[in-house]
Formats: sequence, C-alpha cells, structure tokens
Amino acid sequence: MIRITLVEGDLTEQPVDAIVNAANSDLWLGSGVAGAIARRGGPAIAAECAAHGPIAVGAAAITSGGDLPARHVIHAAGMPPGGRATPESVESALQSALACAVAVGARTVAVPAIGAGVGGLALQRCAEISIACARRFAEEKGGTVPLEEIRFVLMGEPAYRVFEMVNDAAKVEAQMRRLAARRARLPGSGD
Repeated sequence: MIRITLVEGDLTEQPVDAIVNAANSDLWLGSGVAGAIARRGGPAIAAECAAHGPIAVGAAAITSGGDLPARHVIHAAGMPPGGRATPESVESALQSALACAVAVGARTVAVPAIGAGVGGLALQRCAEISIACARRFAEEKGGTVPLEEIRFVLMGEPAYRVFEMVNDAAKVEAQMRRLAARRARLPGSGD
C-alpha cells in the first residue's frame, strides 16, 4: 500500500530516497524549487541536468541528490522555460516523476506543488491534480512496486492547508464510493 502524506516544510531537507524538482523542460535550475535544490544540492545536480539536455514538457529526468539528504532528484518538467504550467503538463510531469521513482527503486518520494508558484497554476488546481494523480497511482500500483510513500512537501501553512483540504475531500469521496458499493451489494437494495 502506498501512503500519501502531507508535510509543511522544506523539500530540500527531506530524508527520502528521491525528491521531485518542479522543473522546466530545459532542466535549468533557476528560481523557486529548482533554485533551492541548486543552492542546497551543490553544482553536481546542475551539471547532471546540463548533461541530460532538454526534455519534453510533462517528462522527467533523474540526477543524483548531490549534497541533499535525498539520493536522487527527479526533475519533472511541468512547463517550458519562461512559460506556464497547465493542468495537463502538471499531471503528466507528476506521472513521469512517480514512474522514475519506481525505476530507481525509491521507497519514499517527496513532491512539491509542481506548476504552482513560478509555473503560474493556481494552488487549489495544482492540489486537485496532484492529489488525484497520486491517489490513482497508489490504487493502480500499490503492492506491486517498492514505493511506500508519496510525500507532498508544501512551503508554508497556506499551501499545506490547501493540499490538506483537497486530500481530505478526496478521502471522503472515496469513503462515500465504498459505502455506496457496499449498499448496492446488500439484499433488497434494488427495491
């Protein structure tokens, strides 16, 4: 079973197998999450990004964790350089990042709000897309991959609260579906 957890804090301080960078498709470590990763992780990460070259928007690439506590950084391209993130690019980038985490055998992966901030996607929409994508991945892959935890790491209480609200609503909706399915199986429920 893959757990989905939320943490308010600094992504670059997470002691996990892999962290996800909210990257642009050129893998240039400029500002926002990417800038924090470059500052804390050291020059090795930027050098590895340059060696990978550009990737498609919605794709992901893996580098070492440099000086970070995480072993790997998964660069999820949610937007082109200087461009904006879209709901489709954020979903595709997160799916690609989770597939990369599985490919390197990660048990824990920490994920920021891909596409919010520099990417320009509204935080609420980012949370809805991210939580839905992670839940779908957990339902489809749970128990068949080594991944045990998808940890959303949000900078600041307001961002944390938005993700918390979206995650709580998703939990309630899933519970209501289970209850409806259980009622449908009860004798006499078709009357």
